[in-house]
Amino acid sequence: MTAILEMRNITKTFPGVKALSDVNLTVEEGEIHALVGENGAGKSTLMKVLSGVYPHNQFEGDILYRGAPQKFARIADSEEKGIIIIHQELALVPLLSIAENIFLGNETATKGIIDWNEAHRRAAELLAKVGLSEATTTKITNLGTGKQQLVEIAKALSKEVELLILDEPTSSLNETDSQALLELMLEFKRQGITSILISHKLNEVAQVADTITVLRDGKTVRSFPCDKSPEVENLIIKDMVGRELTNRFPPRDAEIGGMMMEVSDWNVYHHLHSDRHLIRDVNLNVRAGEIVGIAGLMGAGRTELAMSVFGRSYGQKISGEVRLKGQAVDVSDINKAVELGIAYVTEDRKEYGLVLENSIKHNLTLANLDDVSNGVVLDEHAERQVSREYIGKLNIRCSSMLQDVVNLSGGNQQKVVLGKWLNAHPEVLILDEPTRGIDVNAKFEIYTIINELAAEGKGIVFISSEMPELLGMCDRIYVMNEGRIVGELPASEASQEKIMTMIVKSDG
Repeated sequence: MTAILEMRNITKTFPGVKALSDVNLTVEEGEIHALVGENGAGKSTLMKVLSGVYPHNQFEGDILYRGAPQKFARIADSEEKGIIIIHQELALVPLLSIAENIFLGNETATKGIIDWNEAHRRAAELLAKVGLSEATTTKITNLGTGKQQLVEIAKALSKEVELLILDEPTSSLNETDSQALLELMLEFKRQGITSILISHKLNEVAQVADTITVLRDGKTVRSFPCDKSPEVENLIIKDMVGRELTNRFPPRDAEIGGMMMEVSDWNVYHHLHSDRHLIRDVNLNVRAGEIVGIAGLMGAGRTELAMSVFGRSYGQKISGEVRLKGQAVDVSDINKAVELGIAYVTEDRKEYGLVLENSIKHNLTLANLDDVSNGVVLDEHAERQVSREYIGKLNIRCSSMLQDVVNLSGGNQQKVVLGKWLNAHPEVLILDEPTRGIDVNAKFEIYTIINELAAEGKGIVFISSEMPELLGMCDRIYVMNEGRIVGELPASEASQEKIMTMIVKSDG
């Protein structure tokens, strides 16, 4: 095979931090090349160097594409060569149509006038290639995350992609959509398109990759062929963390106490469309010291359920009852929910969980300003005290409490979100995809924190799209489908097959 890409001795430094140190990457034409490593290992930084996000004069080393040296000054330069990157945070405009998004910045125009008929015709052809049957006039806001991901890929194909870079493409997809996307990558390979896949889902890497390169602490550990053997995942983990990780989940010795929270006859309608009944007659409960999982495919209503219980922060025409320790309570707004001891850790930490351009210190104290102020003025000493406590307790890796959270790795950002809510001293924590987009080592740390919270007697509701995670962490699992609870299993009886059977049998 011939190398389509060589990155030689790439070194990239930010103020006070060497993000990449003499990194080497060789990608053969027509292969799927997986790039793996912990959060902060340098994967995304390396791809930003490749795609021109960081211009050639901002790093050391050489990029060769099809054997020729390249000096990309901007993203458009790499795209002209057929190198297209799809970032983890999708770059689509919600209120524009599919066709408008596909050709945004690359319009089908003649003398400055857009030919909309041509745009929609070409968009329909591209959607067919990625297996999406939506009308090209459909607005992005009306699509689920899986379909939005396909629009991003169609957009890449419109630019005559030769090397497609996918950064955590399945992190927010359910199992069915994830598998469809992996099949699409294999189809692109058959068509001669080369792909670089960045993913924390090692089972997916093992399934589709031809070659794997592991980064650790900004350095290349090694590259090796993916032989699809059962041992591949363990080899990757060992290279990623620098040691063997024998258990993916910490041991759990549950001491389950009395009833903590009960949700009864809960109904919720769509926040914009009052005729769409999203949550139907849901009943669930969680006890002190218990970790209760909620499984379901994307669109099952898990997040809508969680947010509606948390101060009715989602939905309308909400009905039903919430009881805490046997007493009916009013959770009609977020302040009331927080005062009652309910916390919600969002699935989208960057959009709703953190103020990214603000310090760790300010983020950690946001959910309980009363404890660090006299009601009007913030107490700097109290803020620092709280920050020191949670940085230590949660092992948040940072240069100081004054560091902006935007510069933290995903795992450390997630710890800040958890710390923010722990500082509000909740009795019930609703955790929505708490390990999304973080690496295997950071996941283990988050799992350990969750176990410690349960051991303190808190009730934990754990929403996850990763079934092994639910099976490895939870004492009991509810199964949701189409807004309903369709099953409940104790951990001792739960399996992926049983959960999927409950979902499939409840369809229709």
